[in-house]
Amino acid sequence: MSHPASDVHPFQARAPEADLDDLRARLAAARLPEAETVRGAAPGRHRWDQGVPLADLVEVVDYWRTGYDWRSFEARLDEIGQFRTTIDGLGIHFLHRRSARADATPLLLTHGWPGSIAEFVDVAGDLADPEDAGAPAFHVVVPSLPGFGYSDKPATTGWGTEKIAAAWAELMGRLGYRAFLAHGGDWGGNITTVLAGRFPEHVLGIHTTFAEGPPGLTTDGLTDVERAWTEETRHFWRHRAAYAKQQATRPQTIGYSLVDSPAGLLAWILDKFAEWSDTEDSPFETISRDRILDDVTLYWLTRTGASAARIYYESHNSLDPELRVDVPSAITVYPRDIEKYPLPWARERYRRIVRWRTPDRGGHFPSLEVPGHFVQDLREGLGAVLAERR
Repeated sequence: MSHPASDVHPFQARAPEADLDDLRARLAAARLPEAETVRGAAPGRHRWDQGVPLADLVEVVDYWRTGYDWRSFEARLDEIGQFRTTIDGLGIHFLHRRSARADATPLLLTHGWPGSIAEFVDVAGDLADPEDAGAPAFHVVVPSLPGFGYSDKPATTGWGTEKIAAAWAELMGRLGYRAFLAHGGDWGGNITTVLAGRFPEHVLGIHTTFAEGPPGLTTDGLTDVERAWTEETRHFWRHRAAYAKQQATRPQTIGYSLVDSPAGLLAWILDKFAEWSDTEDSPFETISRDRILDDVTLYWLTRTGASAARIYYESHNSLDPELRVDVPSAITVYPRDIEKYPLPWARERYRRIVRWRTPDRGGHFPSLEVPGHFVQDLREGLGAVLAERR
């Protein structure tokens, strides 16, 4: 953590108008398959049993082509503050919103797949400068994972979660934040765990929605609810995780479609927003079309469908079974998330759990689905972490 702050440079993203015209032309010429054979099913999750229903995709493709405004998202990123730096030879893009409060604590937020920095654009301001003077404030840092968004695409293997965690520690030190808090879900939760386990001298504590216990733990002594969680998680990996197996074994193959076809990219990502959100019929019950399209368009314009998929090749099932987290940890398990681990299992890895919550609503993307609750929960969880250190 020795590089000077001069290695950090302001950044602005401006997609060429030709790229936006090309996107619209490709959408207009999209060649779509016939409707799913469960077509006509009553509204509900069964409509999605074969994947994204044709009617839903047609509607979103039309809006993406004729109504969506990418420039407003670019302006939103500029408003928060964008920067780039180079770590271990790879350009890393990140958002950085410093709080106006003198008592603010640095906070690193890490996204996952199929998310991006778009997961946090609606909450960064509230976390940095809360209206309530009694609420904690944070200097917010949101990096784009290697191969995602405006970060560079690794040209060699090796950029797995361990290396990313080390890069994040370097990034925070480069910004002058020798000690900081960290939050993440999905891959961001995995990276946050590695960061806390490997760099406890710099990580004050963590908040995560993904608290994976070590392998091989028994279900003996678990409650009925906790046993149900383990069954749901096992069912997910056995029957609903084909996307992960594909990206972990053949990311290049699926990558051709994700980089060449915007409709294909949209379907690949929209399917996960639908399946993993706490909704009954459509992800748009809780997440706006614009925010999902911000995320998908970011993948499209940066041509990162293949490079982002490679995080699975690099790190699938790679979390060190011996890794332990001794810094204070706050954990929130949302009811419709795809992996839920019981508290007794989480305690085997996270040795100082200071706050454990199981909200009534929310899924895999809480910062987008329930942003108000997410911000409050994050504040309270990190508040408990900081109180534990006093």
